[in-house]
Amino acid sequence: MRTSQTGTWTKIDPSMAIGYSSSVLRSSRGFTILEIIIVLFLLVGLLTMVIPRIGIGDNLASVGRKWIAALRAIQDMAISTQKIVRLYIDLDRGQYWPMILQGGEEKIPVDATWSTPVSLPESIRIADMQVGQKKSSSGKTELFFYPNGKIDPSVMHLVDGDNNVIGIQVEPVTANIKVSDQRIEPPRPRAIPERIRALLQIQPSTPGLKPISPFGQP
Repeated sequence: MRTSQTGTWTKIDPSMAIGYSSSVLRSSRGFTILEIIIVLFLLVGLLTMVIPRIGIGDNLASVGRKWIAALRAIQDMAISTQKIVRLYIDLDRGQYWPMILQGGEEKIPVDATWSTPVSLPESIRIADMQVGQKKSSSGKTELFFYPNGKIDPSVMHLVDGDNNVIGIQVEPVTANIKVSDQRIEPPRPRAIPERIRALLQIQPSTPGLKPISPFGQP
């Protein structure tokens, strides 16, 4: 191949000419047809994976995040006010609201967020909730928050119309909140060994027998 430059002919290597022509075509036409097909193929593959995840359970995940935020907010309320807070959960109506315990009475929190019960979306329901060893699937249940940051150990399951489930667990001792897209089985209570159980039993007192102190003094 030859090209003219200022009236003279210059010889160009054929291998360079191939690269030159492809770069000219790329710059003038943008992507090649093959590249466009590859990009479209990748986009279709990504959409088939992403769309079901967005369409199914997205509202459920949003409600789960709001519920966790509510638990943390009520925990902070108990710590800041140094009062025990009782959280009422109506499983049938899908509502919850906290009340501050003060002087044997219940008071509505000052925060306007809790002036009225919070309702779950109609498509989301509380399938069941277990607080301690008490499990409920209907009616009302209660969850206590303490001034030291502790929360009653509990497990609840939120379900949407497609039977997608989110499990939320408040772990004992640490009060950490665990979230799962599957059902969470609450921990079983630890069995007390018989030899320790015998020590915990109250022995009947013997008439006329005085208790002996560990220091040898009656």
